[in-house]
Amino acid sequence: MLDRSLRAVLARPLEATAAALDRPGITPDRLTVLGLVLGVASAVTAGFQLWWVALVLWLVSRIADGLDGTLARRRRRRREAESQGRESAPSHAGGFLDITADFVVYGATVVGVAFGATSQFGAPWWPFLVVLLVYYVNGTAFLAFSSIAERTGRTIDDGRSLSFLGRIAEGTETIAVHALWLILPFWAWQIALVWALFVAVSAVQRIVVGYRSLR
Repeated sequence: MLDRSLRAVLARPLEATAAALDRPGITPDRLTVLGLVLGVASAVTAGFQLWWVALVLWLVSRIADGLDGTLARRRRRRREAESQGRESAPSHAGGFLDITADFVVYGATVVGVAFGATSQFGAPWWPFLVVLLVYYVNGTAFLAFSSIAERTGRTIDDGRSLSFLGRIAEGTETIAVHALWLILPFWAWQIALVWALFVAVSAVQRIVVGYRSLR
């Protein structure tokens, strides 16, 4: 729901940071892997109830995740300029790595918070299992639509590697909720219940809109 607005706000700072990082030893794929490693580290530290460490790792991992695409697009524009305006194809390998890393990090963080909250505060497990279930359904609808849309020529081009059906639960909301878990771990399972409802509604929206778009 908020992705488009946030991307517009962050476009200039991300571009400036990507320009500073645009060095031979730094690649978009390495930034993606960095975000993956930091995200998994956030999940592990949450499991050990190191909540503020987990929060810092989580936020830095999401910054790295935002910078990989910005750097990739910057280098693509430079290649086009150097080849006298001939269009340069984006890296599908990079897009594949990015979405895979996101799914790993999101799932790992849910599990890490569940371990930490159940161990320290006696929170029930089942709300976190519900979140994983609706993530699974939502991700299936999202990826299935993107794949079929590509094959049928009905892609949605918003600068990202995949055709993204935006709904009420997108990347911005996911980052915010996962951060909220780490700030308020004693309310983690209650937050998980509310978040599961939002993601479930988003999944239903994607299924309905995706089906109608592909008919």
